[in-house]
Amino acid sequence: MTATFPDDTAVRAAEELREALTRYGITADVHDGYGLALVSVWVDLIVWCRGDQFWWRTGWNPRQYRPVYARHPVSEPNQAAHRVALRYAELRQIHPLPEQRAAYPA
Repeated sequence: MTATFPDDTAVRAAEELREALTRYGITADVHDGYGLALVSVWVDLIVWCRGDQFWWRTGWNPRQYRPVYARHPVSEPNQAAHRVALRYAELRQIHPLPEQRAAYPA
């Protein structure tokens, strides 16, 4: 049996995670709908949230042809933020910010 949670529970937890990520200098956006909330952190790093847990993709299993996910309870947003920040650092190496270009050529 799957537990059901009020829609705002996921949003509250996602907002707590977003706030905890700011302590690592990470800006993120929260989106919600259908009883879930998403914390959009970086390219290939979206943290899903429902009332009891966060989860995010951490890699790919080539043997099983499927993604690998990390999970963390929503009751520990600071610890989850630390783990997400570690993944963020990995992904920033793969997908750095593009160089700033002038809007119009000189």
